[in-house]
Amino acid sequence: MIYLALKRGELVNKSIIVIEGYLASGKSTFARRLSNELQVPCLVKDTFKIALCESVLVTDWEESSRYSAVTFDAMMYVTERLMETGYPIIIEGNFVPVGVKKADEANVIRSLIEKYGYQSLNYKFTGDTQVLHKRYIERDKLPERGLVNAMLSAISYSDFDRLCHNLDAFSVGGRIIEVNTTNFDIVDFESHIETAGLFLK
Repeated sequence: MIYLALKRGELVNKSIIVIEGYLASGKSTFARRLSNELQVPCLVKDTFKIALCESVLVTDWEESSRYSAVTFDAMMYVTERLMETGYPIIIEGNFVPVGVKKADEANVIRSLIEKYGYQSLNYKFTGDTQVLHKRYIERDKLPERGLVNAMLSAISYSDFDRLCHNLDAFSVGGRIIEVNTTNFDIVDFESHIETAGLFLK
């Protein structure tokens, strides 16, 4: 762990990187890469949900949404346990602002940041929703997505666009870096990783 500072004989780095934004925008891939490069624990919402629901048969979208809420609660439990130790952490997901779901996910994350005196760096992933919609449909067919994360039925472009823009107002404070992933080939991911490394230092 190369970005930890010595304080009172303990390893402490009160830093959190929040990766959020549109569906199928490459958030989880970037989060895992960032975690590997910087050697910082990472919680990815989709894979967390798969692990949490491994023994559960999900048969409809409403049921999947309920498990998404459970997954968020579980992620926040682990996040807080890491924050109690002063450990740096990366969290990723299509986190929502107030008014989208029953839970105000933005406020929950912001409250933890304030409670434990953390500083935050936020990557907001966006893109052309028509491109992302096509990408999402193809990705949803992959077995590694897991049934619990699948839409279970085709999602129209208008519904997809609405779901993405519902996330626009999400904010937990701290520095925000916008990453447009309409075309992955022109995104300077190395620069974003370097920025995250400097933030953790």
